[in-house]
Amino acid sequence: MRPSRLSVLSALSTLSVLAVTLLPTGGAPAAATPPAQLTVTDPGFEQEGTGWTLTSGAGTATNLPHGGNRLLYLDAGPDKKASQTITARRSGTYDFSAWIATGGPGAHFTVRVNGKVMDSVALPSRPTYARYTVSRVALIPDDRLEIAFESGDGWGNADDVMVSPSSPVDPTISSSDPRIVEMFTWSKRKANSWVQLPGTTGPLNVDENHRSGTGTGTYGPAYWAGYAHRSAYYSRDFAHQLGGAAVLGLGAENKAMLRSYAASATAEHRYYPVWSLNFDTSTAHAIDYHGPDDFVREVPATFELVEKANEAYRWSGDRAYLDDTAFWDYYRHATEEFVDLHDGTKDNGKVKVAEGTGKGIFAGAASYNEEGDEHLAEAGDGIAAQYQAYRALAELARDKGDRALAAASAARAERLKEYFNATWSGSGSGASMVRAYRTDGTALTGWGKENSWFMPMKGIIDPGPRNDAYLDYIDEQASGSGRPVNIEALTYLPDTFFRYNRADTAWKWMRHIYDQRNTQHTVTRQGPNGDYPEVSFTLLSQTVQGLMGVAPDAPRRSLTTQSRLPSGMDWLKLDQLRIGKNTFSLRHDGTTSSTLAHTSGGAAYTWEARFPGKHSRITVDGKRRTARTKTVDGVTYTYAVVSVAPGMSRTVRVG
Repeated sequence: MRPSRLSVLSALSTLSVLAVTLLPTGGAPAAATPPAQLTVTDPGFEQEGTGWTLTSGAGTATNLPHGGNRLLYLDAGPDKKASQTITARRSGTYDFSAWIATGGPGAHFTVRVNGKVMDSVALPSRPTYARYTVSRVALIPDDRLEIAFESGDGWGNADDVMVSPSSPVDPTISSSDPRIVEMFTWSKRKANSWVQLPGTTGPLNVDENHRSGTGTGTYGPAYWAGYAHRSAYYSRDFAHQLGGAAVLGLGAENKAMLRSYAASATAEHRYYPVWSLNFDTSTAHAIDYHGPDDFVREVPATFELVEKANEAYRWSGDRAYLDDTAFWDYYRHATEEFVDLHDGTKDNGKVKVAEGTGKGIFAGAASYNEEGDEHLAEAGDGIAAQYQAYRALAELARDKGDRALAAASAARAERLKEYFNATWSGSGSGASMVRAYRTDGTALTGWGKENSWFMPMKGIIDPGPRNDAYLDYIDEQASGSGRPVNIEALTYLPDTFFRYNRADTAWKWMRHIYDQRNTQHTVTRQGPNGDYPEVSFTLLSQTVQGLMGVAPDAPRRSLTTQSRLPSGMDWLKLDQLRIGKNTFSLRHDGTTSSTLAHTSGGAAYTWEARFPGKHSRITVDGKRRTARTKTVDGVTYTYAVVSVAPGMSRTVRVG
């Protein structure tokens, strides 16, 4: 999630910032990216406005750029304008974004097609940079597109114009609660604005010390995942954003980014993936990579990428996640050689636990929590992520037809979980539960932020009173003096509480995160909190996978749903839910009725509709069925399994 701030200090002493190319580990290499379908000339105004039409009172300057060395300015008062007109060569739908600061209200960021205003964003008075977007502008060949900045009552600065392909899926929400509709609409527009247009020529290795980067490259299918003032995506952020990207249909981006990490986890790197990559999807971002023995790496990321590859497969049904050797080798190395190579400090008996060095992030850190000086060998987020990686490989191996590997990996997951609960985590509860071990063997309890909340979030704690007490402890700490100062850390909390059907607590944290979107981020150059990409992506996934309880399985043409509507939200409906090549509409009425409509697709899907609790009555389309129950993570559900063919709508109710 949070790209390392500690890496900044190391970068100051780095003499070389050349990009390091990471070659594929196997399988067919990615095809060369063709030129972008739509190109803005001088998007960062580094060429003094080449390609832009500037009126009197508009120009470029060097006083306060967002990126690079120059910016566009508009003087205060009416009729100042900077615009660029582009003739579309191909059909497509696009989003247009720019970083803008203003000294007063009244200015506009406007997009026109053939002279018609498609959208015009009224800019507030905000003297620090924030990012504004015009979404879903459809073009056909020979359309005349105009991008314009228009003056207002105060001065205006603009910089770093970006073109994004509009998402393949445009999901919509309706509800009895207007807050979730507003939140979801904002989130999908903001999240998609971070998607790179493949074929764009852009800078590489941009960071706070190299504002113009160290050269240019051709961008591949990717989206921003990390600080917006760095030209990179980060493994931790990406892992957390993948679900939201899947909701928008960004399967090509998820696959390309996952594969780039898989390719980087070489024997030379001791099977760690690199921490961050440029948007060319092939070179390591220089601020975090100084050489094969000197790069940022954190244990949980290695395992989360295995888990997230499985999640991407469930959303997309893309066999590349099974058949591309670059992916398959990564899963095997991450769960086998990586663990063997990084298990030597603490004796864990019959199980193996991957460890960090305790010597900082450039030497391999045990935890995502980079703060403090605890010299960790093992951490709760690392062991919990390792558990989920084993489970993910078991599912992937099952679908690949490797029954022996599936059984072996599932058994390793179960042994690790048993060891965690019986030994590793100690016997305490709440603040007394062990959440990490130092390199000297000392057990640590208390609040560890990531190495605390990852343990229940990844499901490694056995369900029951001990887990319940730990969830209470997390909410108490995050609500008080232990709250992280960076908004992106809080984005994990809804996921943690949704997993255990604590819908009211999860919804509380979703609302808090959204309400802080216009507050300045703790890192000034990042802009407001809402311009940290993880915020919008996770609010999307938390709506669909959290509130709606959607668990897709495209390879098996199935999905599971469960209402987790909070108190006061009577109903919630999601349209344009894309799973594989099929599209659905899903509505929950309270926690007792769900309706699934199969709106497009070529094959029937199997739907498991779950409802928490043991109910004596369940109906499908008004007809009574025998109530069936199952226990998942310590919770008993009543459920029905029904087939939903294309064009069909089915309703399941309990009670």
